[in-house]
Amino acid sequence: MEEVQPIRDTKKIDAMKSIMKGESNYRDLLLFTLGINTGLRISDILALKWSSFINGGSRLLKAGDQLNVMEIKTKKVKTFVINKSVAEALKLYYDSLDSVSPEDPVFLSRKTAKGELKPITRIAAWQMLNRYANMVGLDEGIGTHTLRKTFGYHLYKKGVALEYIQKMLNHSSPAITLRYIGITQEQLNDIYVELNL
Repeated sequence: MEEVQPIRDTKKIDAMKSIMKGESNYRDLLLFTLGINTGLRISDILALKWSSFINGGSRLLKAGDQLNVMEIKTKKVKTFVINKSVAEALKLYYDSLDSVSPEDPVFLSRKTAKGELKPITRIAAWQMLNRYANMVGLDEGIGTHTLRKTFGYHLYKKGVALEYIQKMLNHSSPAITLRYIGITQEQLNDIYVELNL
């Protein structure tokens, strides 16, 4: 199995979002935006129901609101604040739907059997990400884990302390986090060269 990489180029991220918006594919836009802004695993994203995003059953979460997600893998509650990008994608998607029920999957599959509502599969999410990635010239190392890795990579590039990123990704050591987010020895060497005290 090929190791997936983060999307390092923010212009490629913006281009992917623009294509999704242009196609009015707001479900995919929310999935992508949520993944790269929260670090949630794809299994946790696909398991989300609308009740997670509707505060008190009547108000859609907005930027600054807190979201709690029970992680499937760790059985821990991950808490984070919805940022502006996620809030905008959430509103676009929600407003594009005729109706939603709190127990409906957020990332609803268009293929339903006997009226049963199910979320898209991990494979469908992979296909969707690869489709948009190919459209912007990213044709290697893209998978559903790319979303989580992109989150960690861009936190690191913005100067967020590695210990915070490690905690956010629930890793056991900083070395694992560096390897996970695709920071190579070459990039670490560049830091030494740039220091020049």
